[in-house]
Amino acid sequence: MKLSLVVPVYFEEEVIAQFLMETSEALAELGIAYEIVFIDDGSTDRTVAIIKDHAVNNQRIKLIELSYNHGKQAALTAGIHHAKGDYLLYMDPDLQDPPKEISRFITEIEKGYDLVFGVRKEKKDSFINRIFSKIFWSVLRKFTGLQLPKGLAVMRIFNRRFADQFLRYQEQNRFIEGIFMHIGLRQTQIEIEQRPRFAGTSKFNFRKKMELAFNAIFDFSELPLKLALKMGVFFIAFGILILLTIVVLKITLVDFQSGWPSIIGAMIISTGILLFFIGIAALYIGKIYKESKGRPLFSIKELTNIEPK
Repeated sequence: MKLSLVVPVYFEEEVIAQFLMETSEALAELGIAYEIVFIDDGSTDRTVAIIKDHAVNNQRIKLIELSYNHGKQAALTAGIHHAKGDYLLYMDPDLQDPPKEISRFITEIEKGYDLVFGVRKEKKDSFINRIFSKIFWSVLRKFTGLQLPKGLAVMRIFNRRFADQFLRYQEQNRFIEGIFMHIGLRQTQIEIEQRPRFAGTSKFNFRKKMELAFNAIFDFSELPLKLALKMGVFFIAFGILILLTIVVLKITLVDFQSGWPSIIGAMIISTGILLFFIGIAALYIGKIYKESKGRPLFSIKELTNIEPK
């Protein structure tokens, strides 16, 4: 059995050396064949240089350098595409999900599961980041309908069958957790102890989290289109009600006069609502257009200790 660690990196020069030391120690205790597949997503610091220094004397350390910043979703896809293991374990290099947990993941997936998610007992992060994460996951669960585990960690392991199924998903707008849930197969989860980030700061800020959340909503849900339809029906009914009210008032000889400001205000509001829902439809059309181009999911600049496919 061979294990592939798939590790996307982006400006991680402060943590790579410590990550390699702790991970190598944990894997040495297991006594299994392994490889560590790093995917650099366009870093311009010393991240690549540090990994290459370690890779010179250790063929198990591999590096995929993407030609520019594609985003974590594409970087992970590139890593899975090139990993050779019977089991693939995805984790971040920040050491919040500790390497010592690797043995527990292997034990669990060998029970016959295809995918084992890591779930954090407690998120060890700043108060603001914990709030942002709660908002992020709440938005995803509410608007996509995906039954994602609560407290989901980055760390997870899956077998070759699951990896092959994942690589069949070629959409440009990628939400990894959504694809994982869509694949199905036999899944379970284990609780892991998270610790504070070893060094540096997370590059996955609130803006990027919400961008990913909205991408997931548009990729895995028709809710915005259904909402547009419901709102359209509501305003049509509301308009008919107003017209009937005016007719009734006229019949009963009630003397009233609606001014131009109210009419103009109503027109502005209705135009704004119309443009809003046209914008929703345009976003879906834009995503369809992007998918129709059929562009590659990632572009590779250089490979280290990896044979080109």
